[in-house]
Amino acid sequence: MSVLRRQLQLFLCATQFLTRVPTPALKDFEPDWISRSARYFPLVGLLVGLVCAAAFAGASQLWSGWLAALLAMAAGVLLTGAFHEDGLADTFDGLGGGGTPERRLEIMKDSRIGTYGALALGLVLSLKAAALAGLSPSLGAWALACANAGGRGAAVLAMRVLPYVGYLERGKWKPAPSGLSTPEMLFALVFAGLPLLLAPSPAWAMGLLLGGGLALTLALSARRLLGGYTGDVLGAIEQMFELGFLLAVAASPSILGLLARP
Repeated sequence: MSVLRRQLQLFLCATQFLTRVPTPALKDFEPDWISRSARYFPLVGLLVGLVCAAAFAGASQLWSGWLAALLAMAAGVLLTGAFHEDGLADTFDGLGGGGTPERRLEIMKDSRIGTYGALALGLVLSLKAAALAGLSPSLGAWALACANAGGRGAAVLAMRVLPYVGYLERGKWKPAPSGLSTPEMLFALVFAGLPLLLAPSPAWAMGLLLGGGLALTLALSARRLLGGYTGDVLGAIEQMFELGFLLAVAASPSILGLLARP
């Protein structure tokens, strides 16, 4: 198999795993391809973010504020099948409802959503929509591209530094994720940082700080309460990065104004 063909197959594998986008069947598929395709998770996230950005910019020509924001978020949910949002709800149910790592993992595998999961899902989606609603079409579109690519980059970083603790027989990721190499991680981070090259203001630095801070907080909580990560935890990390990035970008004009005062 040529190098180019293998990379294309890995990209298609990442697209199949993270989205509902129709893709060609993968011939000679090997289960380990899912782990190896993690290098392309941020690129898939960037493409999802660009679709959301186009939806936001287009909807902003007809509506402003909440309607445009919700339509952009709906586009992302349709593309991914709420893959990461499901992980967010399951993770908060498990972290909030169990007394031991084993019990928390059991709760996370329950298909029913609980109080902690419902609250986390509702609050995160509402906060993201509210932050996005206050942005101009151009700034909001850029922020969506950055948040989606960066969120998947944060998930790849978690894969690199945390052990996998999910249930193999019932996990969404089979076989268990195998070790992610440093070159694979760095390859992924290049794609995660691509939209930052078009940064319209210093907002990108604030977005990275708050988005990375929220993602890191959840990763550390998962390490303490579960012993590592699961597929659901990666989804939650991605969502927390998105939330932090959008909140920071929305707050950046006010923060920069305060810093500019004598």
